[in-house]
Amino acid sequence: MAKKQQKRLPRRKEEFTYHGYKIEELQQMSLSELLPIMPSRTRRKFDRGLTEGHEKLLAEFREGKERIRTHERDMIILPEMVGKSVEIHNGKDFLKVEIQPEAVFMFLGEFALTRKRVSHGSAGIGATRSSKFVPLK
Repeated sequence: MAKKQQKRLPRRKEEFTYHGYKIEELQQMSLSELLPIMPSRTRRKFDRGLTEGHEKLLAEFREGKERIRTHERDMIILPEMVGKSVEIHNGKDFLKVEIQPEAVFMFLGEFALTRKRVSHGSAGIGATRSSKFVPLK
């Protein structure tokens, strides 16, 4: 019998870079220096200004709080958030997420899905034409 092969994720061969900048360099930049290298959707959000809730969440990250819980799913992940964990509300409960370098400039809500996967069971009695003839117990 053939040995069952395990599927493994590829290891990152090089250090993570974003548009040629290493994550340490991105963390040292100010917000005005980050704007030109951000994607356009993210840049537009910062041009319009952050809400009071976003400012509060950013302050919690900068203070270095141990446990950060938030409902702000539309907050952009900034380089200074990398390596920290945050609990994001998905509509029912909070999902703990460790922020990786690859998540920079994505939304927090992308990592806490709001819908569950649907797995359908078998059809019930009367659901199909052939089930009419199945004997009932």
